[in-house]
Amino acid sequence: MTTAMTTIEVRIPTQTVEAFFDAYRRHEVDEMVDLCTPNADFSYVPVEIWGRQRVVRGEGKVATIGKTLWTGLITSFPDLWNTVASVRAGASVEGGSVVAVEVTIGGTQASAWANISARGGSFAEPHLFVFRCHDGLIDGITAYWNNASISRQLAHLEID
Repeated sequence: MTTAMTTIEVRIPTQTVEAFFDAYRRHEVDEMVDLCTPNADFSYVPVEIWGRQRVVRGEGKVATIGKTLWTGLITSFPDLWNTVASVRAGASVEGGSVVAVEVTIGGTQASAWANISARGGSFAEPHLFVFRCHDGLIDGITAYWNNASISRQLAHLEID
């Protein structure tokens, strides 16, 4: 009698993060989400979109806010790209690992994004991503970049 064994691929944290950016480059949002735990935290610190009735911030969960923001970005910037400059891993205080990634993200705007009208402009901006990983999956994503620089590159000027 033989028993079939299921092979489960467990990636080291840097491999998981590199696979995340590969999927992002291919615009495979579902694959990006699948590299995360079901309840992974999401924080795009500079995101703040002011509407008439509310303010939307880039805080929440990967499967909800993250997926929505990534899908919207890819729709508005159909040639969205990323180039990873460095990947550095370390241990987390809570256990697991922390992976810091320096990446430049850019693209040409084809349709409105948040409160930025499409003028056919493009941007390229360095980002810092901090990933928390546990058991081969991403458990949290925090990202930082200069939003004012992106607005300037896209010829978007806000006046308070």
